[in-house]
Parts: sequence; structure tokens; C-alpha cells
Amino acid sequence: MDTEAQPTTERDRSSRPAPGAAEGRSRFALPTRITDWLPGGRISLTLLICLVFLLLLNAFVVQPFQIPSGSMENGLRIGDRVLVNKLAYRFGAEPRRGDVVVFDGTGYFGNSDYIKRVVGVGGDHVVCCDKEGRIRVNGRSVDESTFLYPGDSPSAVDFDVRVPDGTLFVLGDHRSSSSDSRDHLGSPGGGMIPVTDVIGRADWIVWPYAHLTRLARSSAYARVPGAEGAHG
Repeated sequence: MDTEAQPTTERDRSSRPAPGAAEGRSRFALPTRITDWLPGGRISLTLLICLVFLLLLNAFVVQPFQIPSGSMENGLRIGDRVLVNKLAYRFGAEPRRGDVVVFDGTGYFGNSDYIKRVVGVGGDHVVCCDKEGRIRVNGRSVDESTFLYPGDSPSAVDFDVRVPDGTLFVLGDHRSSSSDSRDHLGSPGGGMIPVTDVIGRADWIVWPYAHLTRLARSSAYARVPGAEGAHG
């Protein structure tokens, strides 16, 4: 029985790895963690994750936008930075009168992004002006004095438009210094902005810090009736 068991013992010995063999394999094995591949290890990985997060945030959630002109003064001044809520109109909600929106004006206003206030939505009848010089929407005069630039009238240009469905009629708050829907009535699209070209709603001024404030929807249009109830 001893002679029969001996070959088994020899097989067991031969199956054992030679001294240092395991160490040799581990020394030349490929890295198994991302941090092993990146110069800087965990610090680089953390920075990379933060960068990807910021890119996704900018693409789908919020986007900073710098005010390029005085067309929305005094509420928004040149150089102010606002945060644009890109989810505001992504789940069935649509722009409402009084919202301040950022949109792509390519093919309508010019090859750039713009920021204006929504005055009329699809189906609205927008007219300037009534006997007191105010804009009328669906037959109701609107008091815009809470956000109009001091000394400006609601409009020095008369207009009478019906806003097509799926579009917006937009104006700047500094009417005498704003190129908006009034100035493009004869352009492609008739000065209206497709809702699909709206990037988002400006919700916050975040810079400079002294201007930090939330941009709430103006209540000036709260009593304007729906398009179905338009009259006058």
C-alpha cells in the first residue's frame, strides 16, 4: 500500500507552485482598478467624476448664462450671470406669460442665444397699445410698471398680432433698448419664438453676489384670460 500511495505524493509535490512563482504573476498582472490606470490615482478619479457630473448638469439640468446687453434692465444688468433651469419645460409644462426665458434665436433673431420675457403664448392676441399706452393681451390691459425700465413706455411701436400655437411673443424689459418680437414681425417666423427653441427659464441671478436673487414669474399677467376667452 505504501508503494501505491507514493505516486500520489509525488503528484502533490509537482502540483505545488515553485517558490516565488505566485509573486511573479502578481507582480506583472494587469491593474484591476481604475485608480491603477490613472496618474494621480484617487485624486484624478475624483476630479474626473466631478467633471463628468458638471457636464451632465450643464447639458440637462441647469446652465449658466451671461447677460450680454441692457435689453432686460433694470432687472438683469450687463454682465449678470443667471442660472437657466433646463428642466422647467421638459415634463409637460410650457412657458407662461411673465416667465423670463433663454432661447436659441438662430433663424429668427440671429445666430445667438437671447433672454426675454414672455408676453404672449400660443393663441394669444397681443396688441399695442390701449388708450393709456399699455399692452393688451386677449383684451385685457397689462400693467408692466413693476419691471419696465424707468422712463420707458410699453412700446413705441404699434402692433397687433395673433401668436400661433407652439410659439411665443417675447419682449425685453428695457423696451427702448431691446430687439425683440416687435422688431422681427416681418422676419421668418413673424417674430415668434418656437417653444422647442426655448433652452430654459431663468430662475436665479447668481453673480455678482450683490445681485443674488430669485427671478419669480411676474404677476402682471395673472388676470389675462386664456386665448379662448379673448375679446376686443
